[in-house]
Order: sequence, then structure tokens, then C-alpha cells
Amino acid sequence: MAIAPGSTIVDYLVPTKASRSANLLRDALLVIGASVLMALSARASINLPFTPVPITLQTLVVMLAAAALGGRRGALAMLLYLAEGAAGLPVFAKGGGLLYFTGPTAGYLISYPFAAFVVGWLCERGLDRSLLTSILAMLPGTLIIYVVGVAWLAVLLHLTLFQALVAGMFPFIPGDLIKLVIAALLLPAAWKIVRAARPESQNHS
Repeated sequence: MAIAPGSTIVDYLVPTKASRSANLLRDALLVIGASVLMALSARASINLPFTPVPITLQTLVVMLAAAALGGRRGALAMLLYLAEGAAGLPVFAKGGGLLYFTGPTAGYLISYPFAAFVVGWLCERGLDRSLLTSILAMLPGTLIIYVVGVAWLAVLLHLTLFQALVAGMFPFIPGDLIKLVIAALLLPAAWKIVRAARPESQNHS
């Protein structure tokens, strides 16, 4: 099976069917699965004494889910995750509920669908096939998360830009760089496995 332009690794591994309902069911299960992974990644959190923003694995899952699902499904997965939290399900780092969207981490949460759409859109265009281009695909998503998250912190807590950067960005850069590299390594490795399993796709990627 050839790797069609605009497809993701999930599209290749779980190809579309002739039935529209079957495709909708596939996409729904993928979106729900990604939202569950987001909830699980939020539980792996570390609180820092100098900032109200915890360290979690969520940014890693945002990047991987977006790359695997593509822009639209990646964004839908993040929107579903936010809807689950807004409904009161304990999917965020410290629980759930609408009040979470008035707290210091709200900017980061709101940024996830936008970051996922951009990363997924870039990966649909083949940027997830090598390490360097995978990094280039992930960087805009990381920057979107930082920009929205830090801006919200500055407004909510009445911080200067520098104070907001200290509270919401600088401490997280080393960890986020590691997560970015991990995601950028996993994606090309997954494609290599796919190509090895189905050599006929190599001339179409």
C-alpha cells in the first residue's frame, strides 16, 4: 500500500475503508484513545516550589498524538480532552472542572488543540519522516504552548513578561527539549519500521 500524500502513520497502519461509518468509527476511537493518553500523562506530574505550573508528560503526548493522527484529529483529541476536564472528569494534573480554566495552567491547556493542529498539519506533509524535519515540525507546537501559557500567566497573576517567563517557560525548557527530541526520534523510527515491513511504500513516501 502506497503512502498517500497528506497521510499520517496511523492512516497507513489503519487504512481507510470503503464504508464511511467504518472510517468515522476508526477516527472516533483514535481521538478517544489520544484523549485517554492525555489524561494519563497529566497524572505523571511534578510540582515545583516556585511556579504554579507542574511538569507533566502532556506536551510529549500532544506532539506524538498530533503527528500520528494529523492536524484535525489531533486537535479534536485535545478538544475532547478539554471537554472531559470541563465536565468534571479528573483528567487534569490536579483533577477537573470548569474552575481549572480560570487557574494558572489554563493557557497551556487551551493551547493544546492549536499546537496539535499545527504539528499534525506539518507531519501530514511528511516532516515526521526524519529526525531534523520532525524537530522542525515539533518546534512550532512547543512555541504555541509557551506563548499562550506564559501570556495567560502574565495576565492572571499580574506578572511582568520576565516574571511570567521565569514562572512558565524557563524552568521547563530542558525537559521540553528532551521530550521534543524523544518525539522526533520515535516518529522516524516508526516510519522505518513501516517501510521495512512494507518495502513497496518506499517509492511513494
